[in-house]
Amino acid sequence: MNIMAGNGESFLFILDYRLKTAILLPIEECLKYGILFDIEGVSNAPESADHIDIQLKKNPIPFAEYLKSFQQIQTAIQKGNSYLANLTCSTPIEANASLSEIFGQSAAPYKLLFMNQFLVFSPECFVKISQGKISTFPMKGTIDASLDRAEELLMHNEKETAEHATIVDLLRNDLSRVASNVQVEKYRYIERINTSGKSLLQMSSVISGDLPPSHRDTLGDLILELLPAGSICGAPKQSTLNIIEKAESHERGFYTGVFGIFDGESLNSGVMIRFIENQGGQLFYKSGGGITAKSDPWEEYQELIDKIYVPLN
Repeated sequence: MNIMAGNGESFLFILDYRLKTAILLPIEECLKYGILFDIEGVSNAPESADHIDIQLKKNPIPFAEYLKSFQQIQTAIQKGNSYLANLTCSTPIEANASLSEIFGQSAAPYKLLFMNQFLVFSPECFVKISQGKISTFPMKGTIDASLDRAEELLMHNEKETAEHATIVDLLRNDLSRVASNVQVEKYRYIERINTSGKSLLQMSSVISGDLPPSHRDTLGDLILELLPAGSICGAPKQSTLNIIEKAESHERGFYTGVFGIFDGESLNSGVMIRFIENQGGQLFYKSGGGITAKSDPWEEYQELIDKIYVPLN
């Protein structure tokens, strides 16, 4: 990444959660390997075929199984080893369309189809870099948009507010590792996400900073310094990563990793959430949410099920 960015070459990069696998390809070679991407309208994907009414059948893990992992997280929080941990699960699903068809029908700022192995349609940016400025847009706090006074409920929810503040603080500190003049430009605004099942409201913020003039020559080092993405692990980051590894019953793999493109001058990247994986013909949807001392296990269980959706126009 350092060499290609320093030379002004364009490329796609895909990094898994544990940084065990890294994929780096010139943009023009992605189609040859069966990799489709659409990053805020910059795409190598062909026009989508006829419209399909995407339907997912969810087979979530039993609540009792989720509760065991939740209680492990809560024990760690009570001991002071974490104050926010992102707990995720892998849910078997059935779909009435192929991964490529879902890619074509889904609507999200960050979409990736990797060789029919996994599909991402993520609403969350990792970082953007343009004209010497780096920005990130943490998303924490979700609610069913159909609820009465949904936006008001989300904005005044004590648990969701604390979770969002924690992630904003964590990512502000992360950016400060690579940038100067880091500041929160916009704090806690609401975005709507339309899905095949229901509409959701999501709370977001904007954080930015200034990079040194030579940042392109060390672009790979810069990205690695920020990983894993703070929004999908928790705080403090390192101890929370260890807690998550013991509590989760599945391998994340590429789920909650990052991917993006560098066009020769600017970089745009997303966090790989909203994720379907093909394991030998069986589809699994990986989802989760942030756990704090104020979390209710049943509400968190319902949230990870609510996040099993395909976002639609």
